[in-house]
Amino acid sequence: MDRTVDAVNLAPAAGDLSVVGLFLQADIVVKIVMIALLMASVWVWAIVFEKTTSLRRAQKAADGFEDRFWSGGSLDDLYEEEGAKPDHPMAAVFGAAMNEWRRSLRAAGADIARSGVRDRVERAMSVTIQREMERLEKWMIFLASVGSTAPFIGLFGTVWGIMHSFSAIAAMHNTNLAVVAPGIAEALFATAIGLVAAIPAVLAYNKISTDLGRFASRLEGFGTEFGAILSRQSEEQA
Repeated sequence: MDRTVDAVNLAPAAGDLSVVGLFLQADIVVKIVMIALLMASVWVWAIVFEKTTSLRRAQKAADGFEDRFWSGGSLDDLYEEEGAKPDHPMAAVFGAAMNEWRRSLRAAGADIARSGVRDRVERAMSVTIQREMERLEKWMIFLASVGSTAPFIGLFGTVWGIMHSFSAIAAMHNTNLAVVAPGIAEALFATAIGLVAAIPAVLAYNKISTDLGRFASRLEGFGTEFGAILSRQSEEQA
């Protein structure tokens, strides 16, 4: 009789199915899982905002730079304005190529056509593109990791919570729905948080990866065109 009364009296206390109530009533292990997933979700959104802003800024800066580059002005003037101290990826690629071009001019002199300047310029641009893309791709692995592991971490919290709930139910010898439901809801809440963290991470990773790939292709295309221009100039000077 006492056990039945205790179980019935526990039902209202354990029956808070609000978000805060589910968290507060959860087992300590489930709470740790929830907190970790919530922190990961916040970090995911911070990365998404930072990457989206950085890419938009880089694209806008590249548009302006290409307009100035193809306007027919002096490459030396453009280098002094933007290439010497670049503040965006395309200017960095341009500056690396101009640096190598100028060093090759000083070193090779009249024999510049045979000095392999084009190969060195292309290598300098290739290394710069790789370095700039690595900087833009920072934290992308975190998005991929959260997208692939968060549901399983949430599932671990759910399994642990259900085990704990069943143990408590067995100790009270009461299978009343009012007693069983809150514990199951707490456990399933961990899986829900895992999905909340994983779904935006996967979607953002796919979208940002596609945008990064397009921007890398844009830099490579610019590098190829600029390398051809410098090669023609070296032949004309020779």
